Amino acid sequence: MKFSVLLPTRNGGPYLENCINSILGQGYDDLELIISDNANTDKTPEIIAQYASDPRVKILRLEEPISVTDNWNNALFSATGDYMMMMGDDDLLLPGYFARMAQIIEKYEQPDCVLHNGYSYVAPNSIGQNEHGFYSRAHFNFGPDLTQEGVMPLDQRFSIVHDMFRFKVRIPLNMQTTLVRRDKLPRFHPPFPDHYALNSLLLTADKWVFSPEKLLVVGVSPKSFGHYFYSSKHKSGLAYLGIDPEFPGMLPGSDLTNGMHMWLNLLKKNLGAKLTGIEVDRGGYVRRQVFAWYMQKKLGVLSLADFLVNLRLLSLRDWGGLLLSFFDKASWSRFTKIVFSSRKSRAEIQWSSLQPLPGIVNIAQFSDWITHHATPDQKG
Repeated sequence: MKFSVLLPTRNGGPYLENCINSILGQGYDDLELIISDNANTDKTPEIIAQYASDPRVKILRLEEPISVTDNWNNALFSATGDYMMMMGDDDLLLPGYFARMAQIIEKYEQPDCVLHNGYSYVAPNSIGQNEHGFYSRAHFNFGPDLTQEGVMPLDQRFSIVHDMFRFKVRIPLNMQTTLVRRDKLPRFHPPFPDHYALNSLLLTADKWVFSPEKLLVVGVSPKSFGHYFYSSKHKSGLAYLGIDPEFPGMLPGSDLTNGMHMWLNLLKKNLGAKLTGIEVDRGGYVRRQVFAWYMQKKLGVLSLADFLVNLRLLSLRDWGGLLLSFFDKASWSRFTKIVFSSRKSRAEIQWSSLQPLPGIVNIAQFSDWITHHATPDQKG
């Protein structure tokens, strides 16, 4: 078996069919689609049953709900393919994905990981009360060191991980945009299983290949973590993931940043020999959380009084690290874009590259639209 597609799902019924069709409709047979039905209570079981006769489909049914990470592992442990990829039930593969991956695997002699790009699609009612959808021409904006297809040198991969400890993210931390040799990934770890897995692979894999191609669509829907994160529904987001962030020096603010701190600690604990001299950058962490407080205030989630209370949580050392942000061009650029932004929707304020998509009501329609409207440079 060449490919295993892991599709863990929890009440993703309204979006699941488009996702499954995009996988099975590729005209590629050397694959298995593993659907882990996490005790779904909506129409998901009925939708899955429609595909039960397809020999490529393997259905795993759980009678009691488990955490996101455990559901991912439930699918992973049933995989038999040489390579595995992860799909969310609100994501979509673009035509030709498996054929292109097979070409890259052969060209680079079975690399451990293949990193690529995609588009982002935000479904209606996913961030606040957005009436229409949004999209981004690139799911992730790579830096100048990642523009051409090729093997990623080991020192480049280590520098990417090092920057993670400074809270600077240089690759997408979504499992969907990286194909992985199954024997290189023993299991997923909370709190954000894809974040930890990708960074551990950057440190331990023998060969990583990068391609700038956009081969799928990463979706944000009303039932995804992105919805909870961008809609400031923090408690619901944590419940969705089944985690409770806690570590010494933790600050309120972004649960994504606190989760990042947690998996960085775990990475240091488990792979410390490869991270000698590298520690979590407190200044980078504080800068991220203060920025989150400002965003929450701008969106009306945090009052001025609570904003000032949060500032009092900072130590003198924290303030010193925060002042160093004045010399960080990336921090200033991001901050000034938000301060002087004339965008009014919650989605566009938080995600500056989003563009509106009136008339596009689901991810399948977006896939058809992007196929006919994207220019060659947008596709590549």
